[in-house]
Order: sequence, then C-alpha cells, then structure tokens
Amino acid sequence: MKRRDFLAGAVMLAGLPRSASALSPIEGAPRFATGNAGWQAAYDKALAVLAANVQTMPYVSRPVLIEGSNYQGIWQECGPHEALVYRDFRPDVARDSHLTFFELQRADGQLPANNKLAETGFGQIQMVVPIAATAWELARATGDEELLAAAYAACSAWDGWLMRYRNTRGTGLIEGFCTYDTGHDNSPRWAGMPNQCPNKDAKRHHPIASLPRLCPDLSATVHGGRRALAEMATALGKTGEADIWAEQAERIRSLILAKLYVAEDAAFYDLDAEGRFVRVRSDILSRVCGEHVPDQKLFDDLWARQIHNPAAFWAPFPLPSIALDDPAFVRPIPPNSWGGATQALTALRAGRWMEHYGRPAEFAWMMDRWCEALQADTSFRQQIDPQDGRYSAGDNPGYSPSALVMIDYTWRLLGVRNLGDELEWNIRPAHVAASGARFDLPLGTGRSASIAYSGRGADLMISGRPIARIEGGSARLLTDMQGRIRALAGIDGNRQRVTIRSLPNGQKRSHMLAANQRVDLR
Repeated sequence: MKRRDFLAGAVMLAGLPRSASALSPIEGAPRFATGNAGWQAAYDKALAVLAANVQTMPYVSRPVLIEGSNYQGIWQECGPHEALVYRDFRPDVARDSHLTFFELQRADGQLPANNKLAETGFGQIQMVVPIAATAWELARATGDEELLAAAYAACSAWDGWLMRYRNTRGTGLIEGFCTYDTGHDNSPRWAGMPNQCPNKDAKRHHPIASLPRLCPDLSATVHGGRRALAEMATALGKTGEADIWAEQAERIRSLILAKLYVAEDAAFYDLDAEGRFVRVRSDILSRVCGEHVPDQKLFDDLWARQIHNPAAFWAPFPLPSIALDDPAFVRPIPPNSWGGATQALTALRAGRWMEHYGRPAEFAWMMDRWCEALQADTSFRQQIDPQDGRYSAGDNPGYSPSALVMIDYTWRLLGVRNLGDELEWNIRPAHVAASGARFDLPLGTGRSASIAYSGRGADLMISGRPIARIEGGSARLLTDMQGRIRALAGIDGNRQRVTIRSLPNGQKRSHMLAANQRVDLR
C-alpha cells in the first residue's frame, strides 16, 4: 500500500475516532441481537468481561485491554492482537494497547514482554502474534499516521534487537532461551528448562548445554513482523527499506522451512544447541501457519496429516496445545497448561490463518464447538479440555481471550465483517443464533452495514438501503464497500443451495456451493 492509498483510506475513515476522547465505550459500537436467549446471554456477558478488563497499568496513563483472570496486565504475545479484535468497540483501547509497548521500549530496542501491575517485564521476549502486524492492520484500518510512524520505528528497532541478542548461533533464526519466550507455560516442549532468563535479562540464557534453541514459532513471528514492516515502509514512502524488509522476511521463512521442518512427521520442531530436534508436536504448527510460512501445498499436507486429523489436533473441541496422540500430552490437565489443553488464545488466533488457507467451512465447525463450550459455562476462563469442552479446574473467570472468542466468532459465523476494501457477509439462516438475529456494524462517516434474519433467509443492508436477500443454505457473500456483489463462497461442510436476490432490481440467482468453494459473481 503506497502512502497516497493509505491517506485515501484515512479520508474514507475520517468518521472513525482515533483517541479516547472521540468515542465513549458504547457510542458507535457494533450491535448484535438474537432470539436465542443462551447465545445472547453469553455474548452480553463477554462484552461485560471485556469492559471490566479495560484498565490502566503502571507507567502509561491511558487504559489498555488486559488479559484478565489470573493475569493482571498486558502481554506482547497476545495483548495487541486481542485489542485489535476489540477495536470496533474501543478503538482508543486498541491504539493504546500498542503504544504502551512502544512507549516502554528500552533505548537498545527491546520491547517489554509485558506490563503488569507488579512490574514491566523484560526477562523474556514472549512473542507470538507480531506486534508489527497488528499495529499495521490497525493503522491501515483507521488511517492513523501517528501510529504508523511510531510502529515502524519501534518494530524496526525490535527486529534489530532480536538479531543482535537472539541470533547468537548466527543462523539467521530466532533463538529461544526459556519457557516464557514462547509463552508455553507447563508445556512438555520446554520440559526441564527454566521459565525465565537469568536475572530477568532476556539477553542471556542459563548455562545449559542444549540452549539456545532455534525456534520455528519465534522465527515465524519475526517473518510476519518483517512482512508488516515492508508494508509500513511502502506506506511511508520508504520503498528501498520496503524491499529490504521483504527480502529479509523471505530469507527467514526459507530458513524455517529448511532447518526446522521435519517432513516425515509433518511437524515443526525446536532444534537445540546439540543438534537435536525437540520432537513434541505442539501448537508451534498453528503459530507457524499464523504467519503464513507454509505455502498452500505444504499447508494441505499439514492439514491432512496433523491439523484436521482427529487423532492429532482436530479434537471434538479444536485445537489442543499438544497433539492428542503425542505421548507428551499431559493428563490430568492442570491449570494454565500448554501441555494439551485447548487454549482460548489459539482459538482467537485461528482467524489469522484458517481463512488464508481456504478452510472457512471447517473453521465454522470449530467456531460452533467453541461457542457451544462458552455458552455451557459463561465464566470465560483460559482453557478447555479438547475432548469435552469443559474448563480446567483452578483457572479464574474473566479471561479476555475467551470473551473475545465469543464476540469474534459470533460475527464470523453469521454476521458482517469489514475487511478494509470489501464487506464479508456470513449468512446462515438455519443457525441456532439466527432466529430473529440482527447485526449492525458501523463503517465510519455515518455509514453502517446490517443483516436482519427472517424466515429462511436474511436481508443485507448498507445504511438502511437493501442490497440483497439471501435464502436457503449457508453462504458468504463478498461485496465492495458500496454493496456491489463480487463473490459467493461455501462456508458449510455440506453442499448448500443458495438463492441471492439482488436489490433493488430483484434479480435472482441460485447456486449450489461446495465446502470452501468460491464463485466469482462480477
């Protein structure tokens, strides 16, 4: 995206607020209502959990979205991404949940791992979703030049710090020094390893022969961050720097595939300092996919052999943190366990890769399972058992990622989403939450996109103007921002017959859609 395109987006989105003073927590927020009392209660409770978790942490005077539950603070691995998902409800919080990390950055470029009531943590790098990627998406969506400039400077310096202090073996890959680097508390992946770096200094590791490790997921985070930095540089008019970032992103991607992927296992593993793979099949896999490291061909193999395999990761409640058939899976499941439990964080991150690789139908099945579990117990805790969907004992309620899963999945399943240059209308007339359901999504400058379900279909509107009615089975309609129809996609595991009635001319078109099929209607 060139700078003039970025600025054009800013003009289009001029009606969207950029600061806390511009928007109250309720005014202008998306609205959802359904005749399904259970679904509505869970959705409303999720919003209440998130509102309660908007808090001010030390050293920064503006509120951020904290993790909640047992975690009174904001973590780099997840906080900016969670706030990005929450941005339509609190854009000010989304912005400040990024700026917090930039403002607390050390002079040498190190970003804090977290900012908690107890301390600002620099004792591990703890990154998963790249803060560069979420900052870029937020700046692009809101036309925020100030955030764009701050993110580019901070994330460039962070990449430099990682290359100086987490590339000690000179491989070009990012090294893990401790458990907390990947946020994998109580995971067999890090069995016997220290939780944190010595003296809380993330530049150093303990004197253990197998450290440091080359880590696929940490390296994937840097890959995703560099891709975002390339986009930011282009938007800032720094085309030479954009080319360098793109080249460096591709280089680390190639290294991940060449050095840390084991084809016979269809798995990515850590490689320790003694040249041994740490052969635990974990959610490293989904994290690497989250940054789009595998190409489509490799992903399809990973999907068949691991992700969509019921014996491995496609549990009744996907996706476990350790493959079900891996001997290292930890049972009974303890609290805060990345040793097998299905984590809300993994569920929230799934939207970053399952759609990219063309699996919206299977993703829908997974979303329904998660929403089922969340409605069964609306305390919103950290993790569930992949076999029965029940929360683990010992976790406290009020966990932001679980609440965000309920909100995000509701809109992904049967609502409308703003993708920046087009609108995604997910229509499921037979869904349990569709009964009398209505969605209203503000688009800025006084405009809105709405869905009203009735009978065997749903009416689609922009600012009250009807653009189409969809009847029959489940389908996704893609339109431009004015409502002109572009494409139709299958989002159900079974074949669906769908009828589109374009408005105002009333023209009807019927289509039989297979799972994940896309039909161009332009």
